[in-house]
Amino acid sequence: MRTTEQRVSTLEHVLEEFIIHTDTALNRLEREMEDFKDEMKVFKDEMSDFKDEMKVFKDEMSDFKDEMKVFKDEMSDFKDEMSDFKDEMKVFKDEMSDFKDRMENSHKEMNKQWAALAKKMGTLDEDLVSPAVRPIINKYFGCDPIKKSIRELVRKDGESFEVDVLAVCEDKVFMIEVRATPRVNYVDEILEKADLFKKFYPEYEDKEVIPIFASITFPDNIVQYATKKGLYVMAYKEWEYMDIINFDEVSKKQH
Repeated sequence: MRTTEQRVSTLEHVLEEFIIHTDTALNRLEREMEDFKDEMKVFKDEMSDFKDEMKVFKDEMSDFKDEMKVFKDEMSDFKDEMSDFKDEMKVFKDEMSDFKDRMENSHKEMNKQWAALAKKMGTLDEDLVSPAVRPIINKYFGCDPIKKSIRELVRKDGESFEVDVLAVCEDKVFMIEVRATPRVNYVDEILEKADLFKKFYPEYEDKEVIPIFASITFPDNIVQYATKKGLYVMAYKEWEYMDIINFDEVSKKQH
């Protein structure tokens, strides 16, 4: 059996080992506590910074909310202003449409009065037809007159030949006859006159002669008869401007 001395010695050894291990554990625990303390301090500082950042964020969100409210109010005002502007533009558009209608009606009425005056004074040739000749010829026949005259009168072998409005292009010559009051028989007379044109104007022998019957307005039956005969008719179109009112129909017949 072990002696008391041996047991005491073993116990002392165990106690010494326990004290050593305990001291080591305590030292390790103390170091860990210090580390934990440092980490908690860092965490506390970070939480403090986070709290400050959250406060800043909260303040910024509050400012943003206020700005959004202002923006919403401004957008509401803008929407109201746009609605008012839209209403004003509609009123303006209606007024402009009315003004345009009045101006068109006034223009048409002025043309009617001007035509009536020219007819009364016998100046249809120079006042109404002649000013429209150049743009009409350019529009429909693609040429620009190099010469234009009113009441062109020539005499040959004791006979006289007068053209109300004469317009000359490079390869065409336009014999425009003006009548204050159109009649059906004038269509045949003008076509017969066109057949005699080169007899009195031999200098235009190499040019195509294009007769045109001009007046202020034409009854439908005369337009139809002139179209059937291949004669262009020039008149006011809806009292807006002078125009050849049967160009397409006559052109189709000639081609």
